[in-house]
Amino acid sequence: MTSGAAKPRPAATAMDRPSTFTAFHGARRVAHGALAEVARGLAAAAAEPGVGAGPVVLLEDATGDVVDLDLRLDPDAAAAAWRAARTPPPSAPAGARPARGRPRLGVVAREVTLLPRHWTWLAAQPGGASAALRRLVEQASREQAPADLARQARDARYRAMAVLAGDRPGFEEAARALFAGDAARFAECVAAWPADVAAYLLRD
Repeated sequence: MTSGAAKPRPAATAMDRPSTFTAFHGARRVAHGALAEVARGLAAAAAEPGVGAGPVVLLEDATGDVVDLDLRLDPDAAAAAWRAARTPPPSAPAGARPARGRPRLGVVAREVTLLPRHWTWLAAQPGGASAALRRLVEQASREQAPADLARQARDARYRAMAVLAGDRPGFEEAARALFAGDAARFAECVAAWPADVAAYLLRD
């Protein structure tokens, strides 16, 4: 067992939550869960008689973004293809000489522009400018984590609302209530929309 204070955890973000997805056929929610599970739900819904008209929309719950899933593929393959398309390319080509620094920490060098007095202060800190900047960013990210999570959730809700109800009566009023943080007014605005859409937008 080691002694000393535990290292602080990085601030949480909405992206840290397990990825879940929700699919709508028109205003009807037809599937929810992991991506491959939702793809299977969409395939099953498409085979149901009398499903009704309306576009198929697949949303990533944490971000409110529309997911472009190739439903011609097997559900597991479609989910894998979507994730592969989102994976960023490696930052350096294979066989490239490792950069100097501390690669175990994933340190990345980028330009930072500060005033001379800022550089003077940073240079006087223990560990130098880079270590001081990392400490400042870690502290700020922990302190701002609750506000960041609330902002990310609000923005995700707005993106989903724009897709699911952007042409419905009361959309602008609902958007104003959302960004004003008026939960009661927001719930009142969306209550007149289809039940599945309203329930999705009002979820915690």
